Amino acid sequence: MDGYCSSECLDRISSRWRAKIKSMNIKDIVLKQAGLARAAALKLALVPSKDKDAALKSMARALWAKRAFLMSENAKDIAAGKMAGLSAAMLDRLMLNEARVKAMADGILDVVKLKDPVGEIITSVKRPNGLRINRVRTPIGVVAIIYEARPNVTADCAALCLKSGNAVILKGGKEALYSNSAIYKTLKSALKNTKVPVEALQFIDLTDRAAVAELLKLDQWIDLVVPRGGEGLIRFVAENSRIPVVKHYKGVCHVYVSDKADLKMAEEICYNAKVQRPGVCNAAEKVLIHEKAAKKFLPVLAARLSAAGVEMRGDIAARRIVPTLKKATEQDWYTEYLDLILTIKIVKNVQDAVAHINQYGSRHSDAIVTSDHKEAAVFLKGVDSAAVYHNASTRFTDGNEFGLGAEVGISTDKVHVRGPMGLEGLTTYKYEVYGSGQVRS
Repeated sequence: MDGYCSSECLDRISSRWRAKIKSMNIKDIVLKQAGLARAAALKLALVPSKDKDAALKSMARALWAKRAFLMSENAKDIAAGKMAGLSAAMLDRLMLNEARVKAMADGILDVVKLKDPVGEIITSVKRPNGLRINRVRTPIGVVAIIYEARPNVTADCAALCLKSGNAVILKGGKEALYSNSAIYKTLKSALKNTKVPVEALQFIDLTDRAAVAELLKLDQWIDLVVPRGGEGLIRFVAENSRIPVVKHYKGVCHVYVSDKADLKMAEEICYNAKVQRPGVCNAAEKVLIHEKAAKKFLPVLAARLSAAGVEMRGDIAARRIVPTLKKATEQDWYTEYLDLILTIKIVKNVQDAVAHINQYGSRHSDAIVTSDHKEAAVFLKGVDSAAVYHNASTRFTDGNEFGLGAEVGISTDKVHVRGPMGLEGLTTYKYEVYGSGQVRS
């Protein structure tokens, strides 16, 4: 019969329409939030520093006052994470306790203490025709942060963006939905009696990945996207965004131990860089050891790391010294483990170490341990990474540790910001030109 459609056919049509309606709803929700953020950003750009600071203080007080609520909501995410089989490192990143809530609140207060970069005159030039041209720091506008786990990112990014005059759209991962939503509601409520527009803080609570895809299309409303999370998320954002993206794909961080190193110092640095918190991007994933130091140093390091539960993999030379090391594959040198796993290589000299890091590293953070300052200079100048260290752990690559108060993310790009991205990294500039009637002939 013409026009007849079976029940199966109707089901397929219905399914397609439901998917289309759902997609339309997601698009409308995300577009509305982006529009609210854009309007709020224009207002926020005019809010004085003292009023922005007052709003941040209100946010910090609210987090501490609501700590029981935040931890209760976080417990739901932890339970779901265990059911889903998340690793111990991921659960650690996800977990909130009283100390971490206090650290979030203190982090916001640290941002209050920082100088507001907005309005800073970077350069000022007076031209022969009398024009005064100032290059002045201004907010970027609307910043979208797309992130996984680590609920403290919600508070850190909100504080940094608002202090630097930017509206922010937060999109956390489904594994921390309850925690992020609770933090967002607490922060937004704290803005109600301040001069900062409430709409300057937006949170997308949709778990469908289509929400991210829609967000990345809104280049008319959003000025910058910062993804924080695993390599898969960051590549998805970078490959699908119409908006400029500040990114780092992974943290393949190295520690090179020279034959001129204080070996006790080297042991402490390697241990801290790997073990202190293995599930973060500035943890060491590889240790390179000068061939002249390896026989004395590697057995000592391996024994200490083994006692801490670290699985070690090594090249042929390393395995000759410590036969219990697993065999390292080519892929190991590129891999960010975010776990208690470490790959070890024996190298001939500092030039060999630099070449290896530049080939296999991720331009994040790399360290040399040596008492030779000339050798250190070769390493620091030669390694093409956002942060390079002499006699210190890579674990310091962090906004708070760098005196930035907190960070929106750590960029391994070279433009427009590199390394921990704090207040200054959340600004751009404009030219303010002052004349007295000049016209161009």
